[in-house]
Amino acid sequence: MSGAQPAAAERVVGGRYRLDSLIGRGGMGQVWQGTDLRLGRQVAVKLLRDDFVAAATDGQPVTGSLDLADQQARFARECRVTARLDHPGLVTVFDAGTEGRHHYLVMQLVEGLPLADLIAESDRLSGETAVAVAAQLCAALAVVHAVPVVHRDLKPSNVMVRPDGRVVLLDLGIASAFEPELSTLTRTGHPLGTPAYMAPEQALTGESDARSDLYSLGCTLYAVLTGEAPFRGPTPLAVMDQHVRTAPRPVRELRPDVPVELERLLALLLAKDPAGRPGSAQEVYRLLLPLLPRSSDDAAAALRRSALPDPARPFRHPSAPPPSQAPSQAPSPSQAPARDAVAAARVTGPDPAEAAALASELSVSGRFGEAAELLASSLPRAVAERGAADPEVHQLQRFQALLLVRDGQFRRAYEEYRSLAEAEAEAGSGGRTDAAALEWWFQAAECLEPAGEPVSALAEYRAVLAGYERRRAEGLPTDPERVFRVRRRIGELLARTGDPAAAQRLLIDLWLELEREYGPHHPRVVELRRVLDGLRSAAPGQPPAGFGPPPPTW
Repeated sequence: MSGAQPAAAERVVGGRYRLDSLIGRGGMGQVWQGTDLRLGRQVAVKLLRDDFVAAATDGQPVTGSLDLADQQARFARECRVTARLDHPGLVTVFDAGTEGRHHYLVMQLVEGLPLADLIAESDRLSGETAVAVAAQLCAALAVVHAVPVVHRDLKPSNVMVRPDGRVVLLDLGIASAFEPELSTLTRTGHPLGTPAYMAPEQALTGESDARSDLYSLGCTLYAVLTGEAPFRGPTPLAVMDQHVRTAPRPVRELRPDVPVELERLLALLLAKDPAGRPGSAQEVYRLLLPLLPRSSDDAAAALRRSALPDPARPFRHPSAPPPSQAPSQAPSPSQAPARDAVAAARVTGPDPAEAAALASELSVSGRFGEAAELLASSLPRAVAERGAADPEVHQLQRFQALLLVRDGQFRRAYEEYRSLAEAEAEAGSGGRTDAAALEWWFQAAECLEPAGEPVSALAEYRAVLAGYERRRAEGLPTDPERVFRVRRRIGELLARTGDPAAAQRLLIDLWLELEREYGPHHPRVVELRRVLDGLRSAAPGQPPAGFGPPPPTW
């Protein structure tokens, strides 16, 4: 905050937020350090840029920028999107509103040092520091992408490193939601983001998805390791052209001490084709796990003070107090504050077996979300101690996925089931046709329907059916009940997603097959006939009644 500028005169917005000093400017607004006069706390207040509003008020064109309606739409969306996100690696939203011609968003004021400054002030950041930064950003991106939202401007200046080493991702102001109805807010010819950290597809067309953020994460990780972004040029256009056409210099040519595994991960993140990058932030985190710093028993190291915040500290010393609060000796039990057992376990990184036992107790009392988070906090330790392929690690993942389903967190449950499916496919001899892998893919598909993603669910079910059909062609056993359920769900999803003719053809074929095998009075045949009757009676362009997500099979 060394660049903060005092306000010329006291100014209050929303009747309670005093603007004290200007601390930042962005493409669409200003950020002020302010004071909540009602609660007496420091806040950050983001305002829609005054020059856009003034130009529109004076009837003058806004040269070289989006018009006022677009700016206001983006700002309103930022308020809604950011308020939905809850994670320690993201900024908390307190309030939002409009006053006269000004729109404002009130957020948590994050103390610390921008990652860009940390890079500039350090001769060379260690590999474990770089990995720790990337791992914490993956945790935040996983929450952002689950909304689903794309950040679109991930770069070191949009990352804050707090004094305790925690990393916070800033500025979702130009985030772009995946839903089609929001695509009009992204215009070809108005690429959003920063050229030095912009994915090739974003530079070419302005289009982006979660994998575009992973490319920007790769650029950021490259900058932490080498001190600069992977590409430089005399103009923004020249830099964007390099993102599209030029391979970055291998990081180990600049930093021979960087582990080979980290260089390989960087190459994946910086792939020109989005399909060549990891599929999700969770996958990147799993690849980073073996490289993360481990906790040390060296008490002196745990309490060592440094002039700069250390992003590796939460991984190396997860339960140590901040350096400025380190006591000269351990407090007695009477002095130690009482803490909730679940919170204590989450901070210290619980033993996986103890976490599973406590999660079972929490689930019995209906606290599914807390139980799932407790297991999530124990998984990195379980993977580090046993390996990602260990059966007990998979058991923890299965338990966590089930808890997420029961808590209604279907998108996160999908990611866990998909991870299990990929592990089974890799370990089994049949790949994607492995029976256990197909079962996990099926359960992953079932999570996408209640998550509101019928199109993605349809694609997953089709892939599962193709796996079963390949097994049958190879003479391998299949589960007739599972195949029936998959085929039926494909038919129903075709109807839900606007193709009732294809749905009817598929379901009629399935009905005739079942009738030949079981007779006209078998419960499956009768049930399917009711489904077909509902399909025929549905209004044109409308999905049939009762064609919603099925009850879970877990």
